Amino acid sequence: MDALDHLLTGFAVATSPINLGYVFLGCLLGTVIGVLPGIGPAAAIALLLPITYGIEPTSALIMLCGIYYGAMYGGSTTSILINTPGESSSVMTALDGYAMAREGRAGAALAIAAIASFIAGTISVLLLSLLAVPLAGFALKFGPAEYFTLMLFAMTSVAALTGPSLARGLLSMFLGLMLATVGIDLQTGQQRYTFDLPELQDGIGFIVVVVGLFAIAEVFCGLDEHLRGRAEVVRLSGRLWLTREEWRRSVLPIVRGTGIGFFKGVLPGAGATIATILSYSVERMLHRDRHRFGTGMIEGVAGPEAANNASTGGAMVPLLTLGVPGSGSTAVLLAAFIMYGLQPGPLLFEKRPDLIWGLIASMYIGNVVLLILNLPLVGVFVRLLYIPTGLLLPMVISISAIGIFAVNGNIFELYLALGFGVIGYAFRKLAIPVAPLVLSLVLGGMMEQSFRQALTISGADYGVFVRSPICITLLLCSAIALSMPLLAPLLRAKFAARLATGSTG
Repeated sequence: MDALDHLLTGFAVATSPINLGYVFLGCLLGTVIGVLPGIGPAAAIALLLPITYGIEPTSALIMLCGIYYGAMYGGSTTSILINTPGESSSVMTALDGYAMAREGRAGAALAIAAIASFIAGTISVLLLSLLAVPLAGFALKFGPAEYFTLMLFAMTSVAALTGPSLARGLLSMFLGLMLATVGIDLQTGQQRYTFDLPELQDGIGFIVVVVGLFAIAEVFCGLDEHLRGRAEVVRLSGRLWLTREEWRRSVLPIVRGTGIGFFKGVLPGAGATIATILSYSVERMLHRDRHRFGTGMIEGVAGPEAANNASTGGAMVPLLTLGVPGSGSTAVLLAAFIMYGLQPGPLLFEKRPDLIWGLIASMYIGNVVLLILNLPLVGVFVRLLYIPTGLLLPMVISISAIGIFAVNGNIFELYLALGFGVIGYAFRKLAIPVAPLVLSLVLGGMMEQSFRQALTISGADYGVFVRSPICITLLLCSAIALSMPLLAPLLRAKFAARLATGSTG
């Protein structure tokens, strides 16, 4: 009943005319940017964050959240029509979605993507409403030592579970930690790694890094692909709805994908990408015609799209209750909270319930808005894919430069963003994941402060990190996350050998 009362209060905030306008604007901008190939929700929020300056915090965060799940919706369009995932979490949608489009069923693929996203998004926000308060109460048990081990688990799990190898994930994570130490030490007042450059005394701006690694790097990748030859655009064909048989086949994958996506999103560092991969794998494993996956199976679109959008509600649970982002996109949202002088966590539920519950209520409204936008207007959004590369790439560069320069009016940050764009392009070519760098950059400062605070409170006793059951559990989870990429191939090989021995016997 408490959650219901809080939610009703939140709807009173979210349904005010100005906040309804910001919900619609955020969803529209997010969907448009999500349709553009290569620009995911993290880059979208980072690019548009400067335009929220001067807006009341509740309204600004409502709009940024609309951009977040709007971009998650829109990312499926490029995957289905041109086999170009807008972000890593849309990769699984491309496997069967593009095949459906090649068969003339692009309308059905786009429709089930929108419907699955709406159902999963709504259920995930409902679960967020029910679990936010209990988890916020649990979060009060977290002290500096618990927060340190929690952030350690978040970063190690991302480093271990993204990318093709553990070593590359750890390299990205440590680079992010290095960048987080640039600037003036808050405890000693000493400069660290500034190279006597006054522009680096306040550290490296998060927006500079994110815009460089995501937006500018994507421009470099897009230019590279353009020079090598563009992908064929598949025109929208078929009716924009589902047959009864297609709907029947999609119901259970949507339900399973919603559950997988939400609970994967709750885990710090799990992210939507792993949720979509797991959902696709489950559907393929359960289907009797599993060999047909990849040839245009609607289950291969419905499940991953449900998991993708359910993870947005799940990722908001650790962000709002613990102040720990579960993905690159929520890391940018955390930066937005901090920019407005707000620290997500249990105390924020007590100090600003209007903001927290208004934000949650706006997500219900946003899912309805996105369904209205995606079904009737999908043909309009598809036209954005026809913008020539010669116009699209300079447009992205211009928006990036304006967004960065508008923050501090510093030319030096434009050069930094360009440098991070080169780094991001190199990461793509070398298959080094960017997510560990982004998360460790955001969490690095808080992780360092929690580590120092825990040692200060305990009198420099390192045993403080293994006394609490929460600390021990999180440290064990970190060890398991790091060992999984090493042990999984050995276990698979051993299992395959046993099967081979059993079949020959």
